[in-house]
Amino acid sequence: MEYYIADSAVFIMGSGIEPYRIITIPSVVNELKSSEAAMRFDLARESGARVEMPEDSFREKVMQTANKTRDCEELSSTDIDILAKALEYKGNSVLLTDDYAVQNVAKVLGLEVKPVAQKKIKDVLVWQKQCTGCRKKFDSGDICPVCGSPLKKRRKRKI
Repeated sequence: MEYYIADSAVFIMGSGIEPYRIITIPSVVNELKSSEAAMRFDLARESGARVEMPEDSFREKVMQTANKTRDCEELSSTDIDILAKALEYKGNSVLLTDDYAVQNVAKVLGLEVKPVAQKKIKDVLVWQKQCTGCRKKFDSGDICPVCGSPLKKRRKRKI
């Protein structure tokens, strides 16, 4: 059976997926701000949706991949957990998310991704930071260590 690994967008936007095929993680609940989204989550859970914690070994693999694509600064703990859960069920699941950083890392991990309401990403990107003052390039950070100006995220290359 194919499972759907559900990010918070599934409960925020709603979906026509059978709840017994949905698997999500506990921290998704914290991202549900509206009462409608919380109600959709509760209804899905009562109808058979599963809530599971990902294994640490899969979280570590997600972090390694996110470091390679330089998406690690963009990913929340919830994003890392949802990617790890999708990696656990790899080959047997579809990751449902609208988050572009999550989709970027998922593609590198070889996960099947389906957006909920947004467009799907076309290319896998590797990011870098560039200083808005001296224009020097860095792998991470928010402030330039050379001149103190803010760093801006920009595309380094496509994979």
